[in-house]
Amino acid sequence: MTELEGERLARFLAHAGVASRRHAEDLIAAGHVQVNGAIVTAQGTRIDPSTDTVTVDGKPVAAAARIVYVMLHKPTGYITTASDPRGRPTVLALLPEELRALRIYPVGRLDIDTSGLLLLTNDGDFAQRIAHPRYAQEKVYHALVQGSPSEETLEQLRRGVDFREDDGRVHRSAPAKVQRLRRAGDTCWLALSIHEGRKRQVRRMLAAVGYPVLELRRVSIGPVSLNDLPAGQWRHLTDEEVKALRYEP
Repeated sequence: MTELEGERLARFLAHAGVASRRHAEDLIAAGHVQVNGAIVTAQGTRIDPSTDTVTVDGKPVAAAARIVYVMLHKPTGYITTASDPRGRPTVLALLPEELRALRIYPVGRLDIDTSGLLLLTNDGDFAQRIAHPRYAQEKVYHALVQGSPSEETLEQLRRGVDFREDDGRVHRSAPAKVQRLRRAGDTCWLALSIHEGRKRQVRRMLAAVGYPVLELRRVSIGPVSLNDLPAGQWRHLTDEEVKALRYEP
């Protein structure tokens, strides 16, 4: 195998579902990856998946049988990780065994008390691109709040508001698109479109203007929408949806 043949090691690890390509590069640099029993730390190393044996911390890594892209309507009460030391149910429990066997994992996150659209894949390059701030997709949320925010309050959200993060630092949100959807008794549904993805951002933005969220659902990510997919159900993304998420022509 010449230097330009084979598959890049970091790409192989990403496609195998071990980590995103960036994290795979970190694993390689830190000496966690072995090829045919020898530690490899050089970035850009290429391997032949059909003949080379790759391990991470001594555990064999098998190439993904096939690359899959899935959308899930996550219900509340599930966490967006592959496993949880506290024993809480994860979104992978909602997928069939044949998908879990392909080492599929969530792209980004939704809080345990937030429902809606979640993407999952075993394509590390795709996951990294979707999650990267440079390629941030517009995400649309429907939020139920007590009362009905005034137009002045909605304008605050459209201009950006300050909220405090877990580390105590104050972040000013980028301008959001906001509109009222409908009244429901003494509550109101709002639609918010944001590009950022900070922890509990929509909840913190609405709390900052005096309207804590009662219920929150993500309904779209870029060109992909939840539509009428029932809670707890999933489907494969179409080729057109995958291309649109990648910004491919």
